[in-house]
Amino acid sequence: MSDLLSAFLHLLLLFKLVAPVTFRHHHYDDLVRTLYKVHNQCPYITQIYSIGRSVKGRHLYVLEFSDYPGIHEPLEPEVKYVGNMHGDEVLGRELLLQLSEFLCEEFQNQNQRIMRLIQETRIHILPSMNPDGYEAAATQCWGWKPGPHEYQGPNMPEYLVGRNNANKVDLNRNFPDLNIYFYYNEKHGGPNHHLPLPENWESQVEPETKAVIHWMRSFNFVLSANLHGGAVVANYPYDKSPGHRFRNPYRTTNSPTPDDKLFRKLAKVYSYAHGWMHQGWNCGDYFPDGITNGASWYSLSKGMQDFNYLHTNCFEITLELSCNKFPRQEELQREWLGNREALIQFLEQVHQGIKGMVLDENHHNLTGAVISVHGINHDVTAGERGDYFRLLLPGTYTVTATAPGFDPQTENVIVHPGRPTLVNFYLKRSIAPVNPLRKAPGGGQGGRMQAQLRITKKKDGARKQPHRGPG
Repeated sequence: MSDLLSAFLHLLLLFKLVAPVTFRHHHYDDLVRTLYKVHNQCPYITQIYSIGRSVKGRHLYVLEFSDYPGIHEPLEPEVKYVGNMHGDEVLGRELLLQLSEFLCEEFQNQNQRIMRLIQETRIHILPSMNPDGYEAAATQCWGWKPGPHEYQGPNMPEYLVGRNNANKVDLNRNFPDLNIYFYYNEKHGGPNHHLPLPENWESQVEPETKAVIHWMRSFNFVLSANLHGGAVVANYPYDKSPGHRFRNPYRTTNSPTPDDKLFRKLAKVYSYAHGWMHQGWNCGDYFPDGITNGASWYSLSKGMQDFNYLHTNCFEITLELSCNKFPRQEELQREWLGNREALIQFLEQVHQGIKGMVLDENHHNLTGAVISVHGINHDVTAGERGDYFRLLLPGTYTVTATAPGFDPQTENVIVHPGRPTLVNFYLKRSIAPVNPLRKAPGGGQGGRMQAQLRITKKKDGARKQPHRGPG
């Protein structure tokens, strides 16, 4: 009898390990319970934190995966997923909950690929940026009522409420419009990276947008994806086209970034790992390879995707994942199986290009040091710990690190596929230029310092110029 009981318990344990996750929609309280369930199941590789609250006071919870949760390890990149920015586009929300459970369970099952990913990457998952909008959409679509059987059945109207937040603002049209400054700079020689925010930006955005911006500024994110619905395509920046204020399906303009080849590759990684996105024909639209430049599809102002690229070090793409914005529950398992590999492969893309430390001669971190790649007009900066990450395609590059008060350092780098190349920079402090009018210590006319001179030959003769030392 004991042998039968032992065999039964073994089968029960085996079933628990392989049993499929329940595929269903999660309202806010259920979402929070699911996040804490994952955390309680995998407490040593997860933490939960809130980046702020919605208009109606709901927390914007993030679930983090790392071998040292809560700690930035130097040279370990930070990556994020954001779902449910539009409250009625719910598939991303459900996929990110499924992904959270999958990462936890596969880590426990000692899946070497997932263990390596979590040990080498700090992953941040925000399942819902717009929980208020979701509750409005769920009420209309599913007849949600509090109680043990929340979802009473599908009721699919042609147009769902809940796209916007509780203040009726579209959060993906609510970020500071840095594209305006970028296009101005493009004409007048200014930068297209780390553009400053307007002084009064906090008063111009919604609570959810404000929380996400502070989140972006608190972590040195390297890679990101924003999960939407209503189409099936991987969309990459720029989203805004110069001179186009409104969507015009008959007039589209490609608006590439300096990293266009890299963004196209990131989008293709997701598209071709997806079950059907790469086929191109989806939802009545056709996108070759299942990807599109945002502005080439339609021009969008104040979007989160462009904001990431223009203000931070983060490279973000937008994933449109379903024709139906609010899929039926019986469709969720198919959608998960279609997206699971793509979600993992995209996270792995953060481990390409170059990374390293920027330090001074005393091995102190040079926070904010600028990393420039010759031929790609878009810089990244080192984080608080002095480490930097620059996503690049395989190839040979000339890379320069600069910091105020230090001589620049340039290295020739070969980037291989699969793993990032480690390139550390050790900058030497610049020698201050000599002032020819300053008196030497002790004073006196004889103590006046003289500028060294050099002869510069020109076609019309020779003239003397002050010699400028290093820096």
